[in-house]
Amino acid sequence: MTRREVLAGAMCARLAFARGQKSHIDKSRISAITDEIGTTPEESIAFAKEYGLQWIELRSVPGTQREYAFLPEDEIKSAAASFAANGLRVSFMNTSLLKFAWPGTEPVRRKPESEVERPRRMASETARFERRMDDLSQAIDAARILGVDKIRVFTGSRVAEPATLFPRIAELLGEMAHAAGKEKIHLLVENEGSCNVATSAELAALMKLTPSKWIGMNWDPQNSLAREVPFPDGYALLPKNRIHNVQIKAKGVMEGPQRLDWKSILQALDHDGYQGEIGLETHIFDGTLIAAAHTSMREILRLVSEL
Repeated sequence: MTRREVLAGAMCARLAFARGQKSHIDKSRISAITDEIGTTPEESIAFAKEYGLQWIELRSVPGTQREYAFLPEDEIKSAAASFAANGLRVSFMNTSLLKFAWPGTEPVRRKPESEVERPRRMASETARFERRMDDLSQAIDAARILGVDKIRVFTGSRVAEPATLFPRIAELLGEMAHAAGKEKIHLLVENEGSCNVATSAELAALMKLTPSKWIGMNWDPQNSLAREVPFPDGYALLPKNRIHNVQIKAKGVMEGPQRLDWKSILQALDHDGYQGEIGLETHIFDGTLIAAAHTSMREILRLVSEL
């Protein structure tokens, strides 16, 4: 019997044991990233209301490249008032914090850089690195206004040997978590293919180096599909009590080669006591983004209705 078969068997046994219990994951736990369910804030709010959602995730203002985390205070307050007036709460704030090459690292690149591009990029990224604590402070202020206590962070652009940077990543995240913790804000590391933590296994390894209760995980199994079997293999490695947000890509629930067994994933999360929300990140870039958002949301709601 292979390791994967053992894992799958164990997972099935656990789920079979739990079948007699009512699921705690239902429509009230479903969220969606607003900039991929509408082309304007109004369209995104209408989408959420159409499906009876109570939660939304934020990243950029729909139809723009402006992150909510770094908007002027008056604009954030206006957005917060609009969400509240429409009965919506913010489950998670996606930011681009630390999603760039850090000074002293050499990211793996698909295309070579020109002699002009490289120094320009390095100067820009060095400036971002140096202002990271100021950017974090601004994101924390935005989160407080929006009433959300979970902020996404990354782990730097991916290098050839990511594990060699884990101690540095852990030290830096520890400094940021100290500041965030004072405001009761959790920093959630996302496994992202272009970053040094791309898989569930890498998430698990980093969590061992970052014991702060203010550091957790934003788990996106679709992001690790190219490097691991995200479920049950990858999921089995994760410290379940540190999963504070979960994201579903549209391709993960729509028909096609990237579809995942989300019903089993949701059952496992429920059985393991997951308390957070599950957010749709449509992420379809062939011109059918909004149509795919509707298709995938209908499928997500069908799945949770069967739990």
